[in-house]
Amino acid sequence: MSDPRPDEPIKPTALDHTPVAPSTAATLVAEAFGTFLLVLGVISTALFAADFGLGGNGTPLGVGFTGVSLAVGITVIAGAYAFGPISGGHFNPAVTFGLAAAGRFPWSGVLGYIIAQIVGGLVATTLIVLIGLFGPDGWLAKAQDGGFASNGFGEASPGGFGIGAAIIVEVLFTAIFVIVILGVTHSTRGTTFAGLVIGLTLTLIHLAIIPIDNASVNPARSIATAVYGGGTSLAQLWVFIVFPIIGALIAGFAYKALFDGTKKA
Repeated sequence: MSDPRPDEPIKPTALDHTPVAPSTAATLVAEAFGTFLLVLGVISTALFAADFGLGGNGTPLGVGFTGVSLAVGITVIAGAYAFGPISGGHFNPAVTFGLAAAGRFPWSGVLGYIIAQIVGGLVATTLIVLIGLFGPDGWLAKAQDGGFASNGFGEASPGGFGIGAAIIVEVLFTAIFVIVILGVTHSTRGTTFAGLVIGLTLTLIHLAIIPIDNASVNPARSIATAVYGGGTSLAQLWVFIVFPIIGALIAGFAYKALFDGTKKA
C-alpha cells in the first residue's frame, strides 16, 4: 500500500550562512588591540588624571584610585565586547594560562597570545611616553622617576607594603579573577553579560589592591610600565610576572577539578 502523503524532497540549504572561525592572525591582532586598549586606558588615567591637584575651592581635581579602578574595568568591558568574539578577549597572559589550565584554550596557542598581549601593552605605554614628550616641562621625567605607574613593593608600593603582601595579593586576586572568568564564560552556565561581570570584577580587584602594589594581576600590563619605570620597576618586575601566572594556573586547574566534573549515570 502506498503512502497517501509521501514526503516531498527538501532542497539542500546553502552553507553561506555558516560562521567561519577567525584566522590565527585575526585572533592575535584582536588580543594585541584589546591589551593595548586596557593598558592605554588604565595607565593614561593613572598618569594623567589620578592626581591633578586641587581646585580653587580645595576640591581634588584628580580621579584617584577609584577613577583608575573604573578605567581598567571600563576598558575591559569595551575590549571584551569589541574583540572578545574574535579572540576570546584574554588581554592578559595570566588569563591565557588559566584558561589553558582549565582546558578552555589550547596550550599550543599560549605563546602567540602572550606575545601579542605584550606587544599591545608596550605600544600603549610607548604612545603615552610620546604624549608626555609634548607635556609640561619635566612631566615625563617626573612620571618616570615616580615609576610610570609600575607595580611595586617596599618603597615602590603606594602604601609601603612588602614583597610578601605583593606575592599574596597577586596570587589570590588573579586566582579569583580567573575563577570568575571561567564561571561567567562557561558554555552552558555562562551569561551574556560576561564582559560586564569581568570588567566589574577587575574594578573591584583594583579598588582593593592598588594601595598594596598598584594592582597588576596582568603581566602584560606590568611589563608595559616597567620598561619606562626605571631600575626599581624592572628589578621587581619578576614578581608581577611569576605570581599572577601561578594564581591563574591554580585557579584553572582547581576550577576544572571542582566544577567541570560530570555526573555519573
